[in-house]
Amino acid sequence: MDAFLKAFPFMFENFGLLLEKTGEHMWLSLVSIAVSLVIGVPIGLWLGHIHKGEFLAVSLTNIGRALPSLALIAIFIGVVGIGFANVMLALVILAVPPILSYTFVAIDSVDRDLTRSARGMGLTPMGILWRIEIPLGLPMAFSGIRVAVVLVVSSATLGTVAGGGGLGDVILNQVAYGMEGVVAAALWVAALSILVDQFIALLLKVVAPSGVKRLAAKSSAAPV
Repeated sequence: MDAFLKAFPFMFENFGLLLEKTGEHMWLSLVSIAVSLVIGVPIGLWLGHIHKGEFLAVSLTNIGRALPSLALIAIFIGVVGIGFANVMLALVILAVPPILSYTFVAIDSVDRDLTRSARGMGLTPMGILWRIEIPLGLPMAFSGIRVAVVLVVSSATLGTVAGGGGLGDVILNQVAYGMEGVVAAALWVAALSILVDQFIALLLKVVAPSGVKRLAAKSSAAPV
């Protein structure tokens, strides 16, 4: 309890340090999420559109949940060495499964009657994907992105063991910063996770068509 109370004065006294480490932390997280989106979203869209690959999507999700990020970082030390690339690769492996699986379920679960009707009206497969399936699947797809973002931001703290920088430099260095520093940085990471989660939720409200925004509340359930 004493360390928790001292954490707040530590934040004020070391605001510059925490701000610097937050910048490193968010840069690592943003790059990792961007790469994960480039990989996971197109594959999820394609598999969901052709209604195949459920086994792949579910298997990747289970594998991603089973792999500890620290173990991945340790493995990549022997492959790409110590540094930013090591941690980014580990975070990408953690983030791709929820993005891919939620995107797959979002597109695959769109009512087939709607897609058949659209096909009967002359829409091409790509037209059906962009005008029917993606708008209706946005709430579920964004849920996967929210899961991935929170997972990456929270797991990036372990990047310090491989020289990735970020708030983990404070959390895992009790000798230099004391327990109050560890608690302060941990609270900082928790606040960042909440903020980015709410930012993604706000982004959905901005980009989703008005007719499907009401589905956002129903998209928080994980895909089976």
